[in-house]
Amino acid sequence: MVGISGVTPGSLEDCETPPAHARGPDMGVCVVIRAGTVLLVAALAVAQQAPRAGRGGGGPQIPPIRESGFQPIFDGHSMSGWDGDPGFWRVEDGALVGQTTTEKQPKQNTFLIWRGGSPSDFELRLDFRLTGFNSGIQFRSIELPDIKWAMKGYQADMDGEQQYTGQIYEERGRGFLAMRGQFTYIGAGVKPALVGSLGDAEELKKLIHADGWNNLHLIARGNTIEQVLNGRLMSMLIDDDTAGRKMEGLIGIQVHRGPPMKIEVKNIRLKKL
Repeated sequence: MVGISGVTPGSLEDCETPPAHARGPDMGVCVVIRAGTVLLVAALAVAQQAPRAGRGGGGPQIPPIRESGFQPIFDGHSMSGWDGDPGFWRVEDGALVGQTTTEKQPKQNTFLIWRGGSPSDFELRLDFRLTGFNSGIQFRSIELPDIKWAMKGYQADMDGEQQYTGQIYEERGRGFLAMRGQFTYIGAGVKPALVGSLGDAEELKKLIHADGWNNLHLIARGNTIEQVLNGRLMSMLIDDDTAGRKMEGLIGIQVHRGPPMKIEVKNIRLKKL
């Protein structure tokens, strides 16, 4: 995103693809003006394009962003600041661990909730390893008043078969918001609509470490949510459903009722924007 001052806010629905004479045959560009921000949505068939003369096939490589401004919200050795059912959560080998067995199940999905605040605009980074069924990282969520340790809200979803890992889901809410490889938009009172592709879901799946540790980077800024997994943008959402969305809320980790599962999370750090 590139901030432009003095620009009149517009609507995502106003987005149009430039005519053929204004773009290359393999590129579609959508320019969206929203609240002083210009969003460029581009679909580029880079792999099919021949190198352009005089550019040697590409410009200089931009280095990865340097991490700064993050604060740890898990100390690596205790449950301090976190609240959940002690029958399912523990600290082990520097990680928060949630686990179920066939014989030991919660009555419903249960969560380990961070009690350090309800951030609105933020970046969240962590490492996770999932063995078994299903889990997820909650954010901008609420705790249900009538069910202890139950949450409702946005979730970075994950599962052992990598069918849902990388998608943006809403627990106890609107359900599937942006599948892996999708950039979606939700208007007021309507279902999600596809804006563009971030890549093939099966190709992105190959970047997931099914039996190992994965790095998750969540960015929530205004009405826009981005999920980056192992350095690749997996899903993105612009949520203009003011009645359905939450602009701030709790962070949590899910233990999912059902087949046995084990979720391990470590190196959790938060940057408020």
